[in-house]
Amino acid sequence: MARTAVIAGTATAVSGAVAGRRAGATPASSAPGDQAQAAPAGLSIDAMAQLEKLAELKAAGILTEEEFAAQKARILS
Repeated sequence: MARTAVIAGTATAVSGAVAGRRAGATPASSAPGDQAQAAPAGLSIDAMAQLEKLAELKAAGILTEEEFAAQKARILS
């Protein structure tokens, strides 16, 4: 459980950094249409960033399938 909490915290921190960079991006590199294409309907950019980070952690063998599924369900709920 503690490992999952640390991983979830890491994913949250990473998604916050991604959101901060995107908020400070120049208009030429971050057009509104680009954001709509980047995230499927109903998912925020932050949620997408968290899911991507979780997938990276799973691919690296840091997360088990069960941990990944639990965190994915939490993000999508």
